[in-house]
Amino acid sequence: MSTIQTVDVSSVQNSHNQDNQNQNNQKLTLAAPQKTLVVGGAVVGLGLLVYLLTTQSLSQSLLLILGFLLGLTLFHARFGFTSAFQRMAAVGNGQALRAHMLMLAVAVTLFAPILAYGVSFFDIPVAGDVAPVGVSLVVGAFLFGVGMQLGGGCASGTLFTMGSGRTIMFITLIFFIIGSTIGAYHLPFWTEQMPSLGSYSLATSTGWGYGGAWLASIVLFGLIAWITLVIEKKKNPPRIAPLPSAVGWKRLLRGSWPLFAAAVALAVLNALTLMTRGSPWGITSGFALWGSKLASLGGIDVASWGYWQGNRAAILQGSIFADTTTVLNFGIIIGAFVASAAAGLFKLTNITWNRFLASVVGGLLMGYGARLAFGCNIGAYFGGIASFSLHGYVWGILAMAGTFVALYLRPLFGLSVPKQTDTFC
Repeated sequence: MSTIQTVDVSSVQNSHNQDNQNQNNQKLTLAAPQKTLVVGGAVVGLGLLVYLLTTQSLSQSLLLILGFLLGLTLFHARFGFTSAFQRMAAVGNGQALRAHMLMLAVAVTLFAPILAYGVSFFDIPVAGDVAPVGVSLVVGAFLFGVGMQLGGGCASGTLFTMGSGRTIMFITLIFFIIGSTIGAYHLPFWTEQMPSLGSYSLATSTGWGYGGAWLASIVLFGLIAWITLVIEKKKNPPRIAPLPSAVGWKRLLRGSWPLFAAAVALAVLNALTLMTRGSPWGITSGFALWGSKLASLGGIDVASWGYWQGNRAAILQGSIFADTTTVLNFGIIIGAFVASAAAGLFKLTNITWNRFLASVVGGLLMGYGARLAFGCNIGAYFGGIASFSLHGYVWGILAMAGTFVALYLRPLFGLSVPKQTDTFC
């Protein structure tokens, strides 16, 4: 196995200190807004909104708006799941992981009454993302953890960085879709033939109720945050470098948002998504749908797959614009595009051969892993934990294990171990 390329923490720290000195001497400035792109993105978004208003239920239009806001938030904060795991594994910086804990704490606080009392905007059944804990989850989450470090982004990261012009993420997305489609085809084997302990909810499987599950969750999040601080004190890693930002209210539209502010915003938006469609925010089931529809056009009898039986059969037969996850995904891409253009940062980037290969492998692993693990960093990790499901915690542990392994695999693709100051997911 290739030797891991370690990060010289002291040199990064010195560089960071120099950056701080430079920032004292000159203000970080933003590029001029790309007004044509902003207008173009707004026109596309409004056009899609009008189409949904005239052809779909009102909830689809609201989900597009929520997706747009999610894309804005993800881009402005560069809120990463891949990068949070990278920084923790590579140099011991838990700053972003603590932002995850805040996000989850706010989410469980909002989810608890929503799930307990069935609160929704459209008088529809509300249910959290509670999935089985078994071999399928373990294998899938581990593969996803490896894949997101090779592919350059998680599920949400793939969408928002692609929307902001990171060209390589188009490759990651294509193979993410392919991997997810293959995973959908294989899923019955993993769920029916492999051992599983079944689903387990901290709220309904323990007798604690949502109040007790909320308290246990808050204590656990605090413990994880404390552990990251202990590791940081021991390793003394560099902090995350600041990004150019406007000041005052203009910072909402142009500039960098604090990680912790974005964490709260993402939790609130996820809760609103839960009340709008009856389930938490998800991403990768949309990829499986897109890939399956394309496979069906190619003559493959997708409708006979076990994955597309039961309630999913209607989703496969319907329009992609009737699929709630698809609409959310489109909103995220448009939101990130408009946000990056408003900041003057939209720019298509070059693709190297090594990066291309890494994105192919990473996308396939993430797509396949997400289907086996009943979701990605959003549907399984964020949505699962927010729904008090044990599988969300197992997902996080196995994805972190995959991250450690990926640090050894990255050099095989000519990729270094990401540094502390990487800003994209």
